[in-house]
Amino acid sequence: MKKNIKFLPFLFLTVAIISCKKEAFNGLSDIRPAVPVTVTNAIDFRPEPTVGTSISAGGAIQIILAIPANTGRTIKEITKVAASTTYTQIQSTGTTGFYTSAPIPVNGITYTFNTSLAEYVVKGPGTIPPVSTTVGTELAKRFYFLITLDDGSVIIPEPVRVLVTN
Repeated sequence: MKKNIKFLPFLFLTVAIISCKKEAFNGLSDIRPAVPVTVTNAIDFRPEPTVGTSISAGGAIQIILAIPANTGRTIKEITKVAASTTYTQIQSTGTTGFYTSAPIPVNGITYTFNTSLAEYVVKGPGTIPPVSTTVGTELAKRFYFLITLDDGSVIIPEPVRVLVTN
């Protein structure tokens, strides 16, 4: 009888371990949206998509966002654009402090966002001094986009970095 009593805790422990339901989310994985957004003109991933700009060519910044055609969805609008060092601005419910003042209608699977170094230095929370836009530097503020699809779902893709190439 004593042997059976000593065996009982091990039996309960074994049953408890076996009956535990395994969760798919482990806390270390990213939760990806059902419709992925890619930056098709990225020159690098640091780890986020990075686009280049050239001071000698006028400092144009171009970011091309795209969703796969086979999803059956289209981008209704770029609801918000923020240039910031954190996600805080794009996740806020506020209406001020954004890179653009109004939603940008798209109605397609791609959108090309165009701006310049001169505009970048002025817009967004705080200012970036012109000396920080030298060749070989990565701009301090990243571009964050809040995208609304045609079904009303909202996606905040990875931020986009800008590298000053020459």
